[in-house]
Amino acid sequence: MSILLPILYKKKMGNQTTMIKFLLLGFSDVRELQILHFAVFLVIYLAALLGNFIIITVVAVDHHLHTPMYFFLSNLSFIDLLYISVTVPKSMVNSLLLTGDRTISFSGCITQLYFSCSLAATECYLLAVMSYDRYLAICKPLHYSTLMNNRFRLQLAAGSWLNGCLASAVLILFISQLIFCGPNKIDHFYCDPIPLMELSCSDTHLSMLVDFILACVFTLPPFLLTLMSYVFILVSILRIPSTTGRQKAFSTCSSHLTVVTIFYGTIMTVHMLPKRDALRDLKKVLSFCFTVLTPLVNPLIYSLRNREVKEALSKAVNKYSFQQKTMQRL
Repeated sequence: MSILLPILYKKKMGNQTTMIKFLLLGFSDVRELQILHFAVFLVIYLAALLGNFIIITVVAVDHHLHTPMYFFLSNLSFIDLLYISVTVPKSMVNSLLLTGDRTISFSGCITQLYFSCSLAATECYLLAVMSYDRYLAICKPLHYSTLMNNRFRLQLAAGSWLNGCLASAVLILFISQLIFCGPNKIDHFYCDPIPLMELSCSDTHLSMLVDFILACVFTLPPFLLTLMSYVFILVSILRIPSTTGRQKAFSTCSSHLTVVTIFYGTIMTVHMLPKRDALRDLKKVLSFCFTVLTPLVNPLIYSLRNREVKEALSKAVNKYSFQQKTMQRL
């Protein structure tokens, strides 16, 4: 990663000087709102860490959940753990409640940008993989175990991570070549590519084009694959003669479909909104939804709407309670 970063020092370009730090404006300059910002982000962050950690642990411990669907779910929870850890802690530290300093170095900004973009792209592909897994399970149940074998599911997961890392690396390669010598205020609560590129005093047309192409390439294909999978799933469910069978088939997809709707709905709206100053606050709120709220909501959706996860959680709690009572008696 370090080879992509330019040397960080003040470099004269005519009468201009490159900036080595940026100021993250966040949501507000009002002290009371900054304190509220810190408190809300802290609660959400801790809850998201706990929820996703529980999902990963339960899937790893309970052998009944050692299936492709829960393997992908644990990958999703791990992505969410990393995703929220990339943006939220720095945003909390930048609040005046803690330090009064909302700056971030160029290298820190580029690093945050790399991981946030790569994890978002990885989640896009992983959600598509999870929808394809549900398609095979419902539309081709007799061949499911053969098609979705251990080797294939590992390849799908690894491919999702690799695609996400490559997408972000290409974008970072272009952004790291830009010169920043004027305003250093990023009107966001984390380093986002568009607000960052808008501060550059060099030509950003190529970087903007690369960002647009990568956003299309690494968002639209997995979204279309997800959409196609659920079209076939819906057709197959409607062909099931019994009402109980249809409800059971749909219940296995409802949690994932809810997560897909929230994630794609917010992230696509952010990128489709026109670049106007009047919409900056709306974009920050939508960005808050898919970078902060989604990692919190995902484990809640899968634990509350999934019978097998709830049973596994109940077993784990009962087992822990039994062990504690046994130790107290001894």
